[in-house]
Amino acid sequence: MTSTLENGNSLRDWQNDLRVAVSLLTRIPMAHPDGPAPSYLARAMRVFPLVGAGIGGVVGIAYLGLLLVGVPHLPAAALALGVSALVTGALHEDGLADTGDGFGGGHDKARKLEIMRDSRLGTYGAVVLLVSFATRVFALAALPLVAVLPVLVTANALGRAAIPALAFKLPPARTDGLGARAGAPTKTVVATAAVIALVITLVMLPIKEALLSVLAAAAAAAAVAHLAQRQIGGQTGDVLGAAEQAAEVAVLVLCAARFGTGT
Repeated sequence: MTSTLENGNSLRDWQNDLRVAVSLLTRIPMAHPDGPAPSYLARAMRVFPLVGAGIGGVVGIAYLGLLLVGVPHLPAAALALGVSALVTGALHEDGLADTGDGFGGGHDKARKLEIMRDSRLGTYGAVVLLVSFATRVFALAALPLVAVLPVLVTANALGRAAIPALAFKLPPARTDGLGARAGAPTKTVVATAAVIALVITLVMLPIKEALLSVLAAAAAAAAVAHLAQRQIGGQTGDVLGAAEQAAEVAVLVLCAARFGTGT
């Protein structure tokens, strides 16, 4: 019993990880016994793709529901993504914007990190956020109705799988952030998250589109990782959010191109 608990493989461990992941990635109140930042916070990253899949499902249902009552595709897509921001508290959008401001406006690592910590939205952050949101809106609106739910579930699952991958690959860029306090996930955690995301993708999409989606998400996350390494020498929570958004956008654009138009 002790060995099972230490390895994090008991049913209770998985349940606790899911509670932590939901409380971190969404605004859904989820009580768990060890407080908001338990010692197994890094381990909980293994279930991030499951939470992402759930978020994608909510967004897809909202989008299809809006279409059902007569809202045109583009406004429905924008409103559905607004639902996503409500569910998540715009967590990853905030990270993307802060990363854009820091990387675009700072001249050295210290200044970049200082800007990223500033809650005010600057020009670079506004532009990158606008480009990301507009791209997701148009990509979602271009999907045929039958592909909406599978693609959104996939994009959100793969986007959340990017978070433990970058947290493992890159060291914390600062010593006092949540990422530094949580610690790096293990290879097992990263592999588990990747397998969960891959299984979700293979279930949701045809094999060719599934594999292409995995490659697109991985390439987008890798690009963010490379940029972060050059800019600040590691990752922060904002960088992890930017990687999620980049992976999500990449999958949506790829699937919009593969599946055609929904308008």
